[in-house]
Amino acid sequence: MKLLSVVVLLLAPVLTSCIKKQPRDCSVIHVDKKQPSGVYTIYPAGPSSAVQVNCDMDSLKGGWTVFQRRMDGSVNFYRGWDQYKKGFGSAAGEYWLGLDNIHHLTKGRKVELLVQMEDFEGKTAFARYTSFSVGGECDGYLLKVSGFINGGAGDALSYNNGQKFSTFDKDQDPWSANCARSFLGAFWYKSCHYTNPNGVYRWGADKTLHAVGVEWYQWKGYDYSLKSISMKIRPVK
Repeated sequence: MKLLSVVVLLLAPVLTSCIKKQPRDCSVIHVDKKQPSGVYTIYPAGPSSAVQVNCDMDSLKGGWTVFQRRMDGSVNFYRGWDQYKKGFGSAAGEYWLGLDNIHHLTKGRKVELLVQMEDFEGKTAFARYTSFSVGGECDGYLLKVSGFINGGAGDALSYNNGQKFSTFDKDQDPWSANCARSFLGAFWYKSCHYTNPNGVYRWGADKTLHAVGVEWYQWKGYDYSLKSISMKIRPVK
């Protein structure tokens, strides 16, 4: 028994070191308050689930794990189910973290969501939600979101609460047609959307095609595609 205690004591620093080197999300990396915003490796579902993400260490006291980011139109977001499940793009630029990873990051704990956006005139706004979670694939990656706090953007996301995720090749929305096909994106559509963050990247005001851009209706309407939008989460302390 004494030998076992000695072994545990000797291994404790190693185990602690491993835990620190395998953070579940950006809030763990942010604990020492010294790390800058940027690309880090996290482990949403344990040691074998390494994935690179962009960590926001600056906004609203920091520690946010960015799971979606649009900023320049360099990545095509009109993709199928398998890619939205696994993720695509680069954490240094535009990317989608993957529905499986988002599910694991929100599973079994209370998580909040921050959506930040900017228009082509340099104006910014945000929407914050005190509760956010994504179910597993067997539940269609069901979205639960509530507790809206206005940062000037208005509430475009509460409408999607209780919806499954839809892509052009997997229609899970309650609308008679396929929202993802009709609005050239992928999201937790209802019938269909007030926000389309994964829509076609366009440059500001454009009325040629209705509601297919990167939009947040309550801020800029359906005929204005945003310059940037990012969706990020962290555990509620």
